[in-house]
Amino acid sequence: MSETYNLFQQGRARLKQGMAAQATVPLEKAKRREPDKASIREALGIAYARLRRWDEAETEFRAMLELSPADDYAHYALGRCLEKQGRAAEANGHYKLASSLRPQSERYAARILDLDD
Repeated sequence: MSETYNLFQQGRARLKQGMAAQATVPLEKAKRREPDKASIREALGIAYARLRRWDEAETEFRAMLELSPADDYAHYALGRCLEKQGRAAEANGHYKLASSLRPQSERYAARILDLDD
C-alpha cells in the first residue's frame, strides 16, 4: 500500500470516530501528495464542514467538481457550504444540479424546497 493511501485511510478512520480536526492532518498530507484524487478532496471537505470551516470545505468540493463535474454529492456538499455562508441562491443552484443528477434523493430535493420557501 502507498503512503498516500495509508494517510487517506487514517483520515477516514478519524472521521468515522467523530474526530474531524484530527482527520484533517493526514488528509491534508494525502492531498499534497495527490491533489487530483477526488476521494481525498471529499474526505477533507467533509472534515472541514464538520469543523464549520465553510470556506475551506467549499474549496475542496469545488476541486471535486473540477475533477468530476457530474458528482451529485459534491454539488450537494458545495451547496451546504454556500448556504452556511449565506449564499442561498448559489447554494440552491447546486442543490438543483445534485437533485437532477440523482432524482431519487429525497435529501437533495428537500434542500431545494427549504431554500425556495
